[in-house]
Amino acid sequence: MRYLRSVLPAIVLSFIFGAAFAQTEPTYSQYIMNGFLINPSFAGRDGYTTVNLTVREQWVGLSGAPSTYAASFQTRILKNSFISKSTAVRKKIIKPTKGGKVGLGGYIFNDNNGIMKRTGFLLAYSYHIPMGRTGGIPNDLSFGLALKAYQFYVNTDHPILDNSYDPVLNSYDQTKYYPDFNFGASFTTSKYYVGFAMTNMLRGSLVFADTSSINGIKTKGRELGGYYLTGGYKFPLSPDWIFEPSAFIKASDMFFTSVQMDLTARMYYKEDYWAGFSYRTNDAIVALMGLKYERFYFSYAFDFTLTDIRKQSFGTHEFSVAVKFGESARRYRWINAY
Repeated sequence: MRYLRSVLPAIVLSFIFGAAFAQTEPTYSQYIMNGFLINPSFAGRDGYTTVNLTVREQWVGLSGAPSTYAASFQTRILKNSFISKSTAVRKKIIKPTKGGKVGLGGYIFNDNNGIMKRTGFLLAYSYHIPMGRTGGIPNDLSFGLALKAYQFYVNTDHPILDNSYDPVLNSYDQTKYYPDFNFGASFTTSKYYVGFAMTNMLRGSLVFADTSSINGIKTKGRELGGYYLTGGYKFPLSPDWIFEPSAFIKASDMFFTSVQMDLTARMYYKEDYWAGFSYRTNDAIVALMGLKYERFYFSYAFDFTLTDIRKQSFGTHEFSVAVKFGESARRYRWINAY
């Protein structure tokens, strides 16, 4: 533990300071369950109105370990669900309207990483364009833009810091406020999807309550930009079984030469139960499982850390629960009416 006390401050400070006072985005093992958290173009992608809660506890048992909490909401805006007309014999005919092309979403989050803490919200707008059909189901090309704002807090009284007189820490504002933008694009069919997203497009150039300076010289903080590439393909093995491999590739401005990948394989049974594994390069092996009960979706992920820190922790646990509304075939017939 003495070794960790000497190493953790260096790790934390490398994320905050250096030349750029860089910050990082949280990691999600279950990116497939709620792609909206990493790509704003996924808002309203499947036509459901969805409420999702994600809880991630990393390196359980280690003091000051990272943790992330996110609660999200997303939906597709419809012109009308359907139009009813009565015939001469008073038999109602249901005709779907044209598909709603606008998706909206948002989430609030709290991300803790050692002495760093970020608390804020994100609001997303997406636009969905029909692009033909695959297997009778419409393809969807989507673009999304999100506004996010958060408070960035540094706890200089954290016990992992041995030297409370560090000149950088003492001159750094404990609390700052950042507004920024994320952008995303995706293409979805009944068989596969691909998506690309960029985070922190302003790179933290707009900041409030920033008076940081070293030796009387004002420091200029900035935010790292993130780049995410996702994709997956569904292979029907039988009427009841589906095999889905997927990938999540992550990079940032500072570490672009050190790309991290999540390679995942999941098996579905009747789309109500699923299980699989992920391999995150240079980090962890992840076990995934979940089930659907009526309109509720429950999933769990366990990260088995491959680095030496596994000797000091009990792994990483991530829970997700989602509720989807609007599964009525009548209400969402417009999805098949492009």
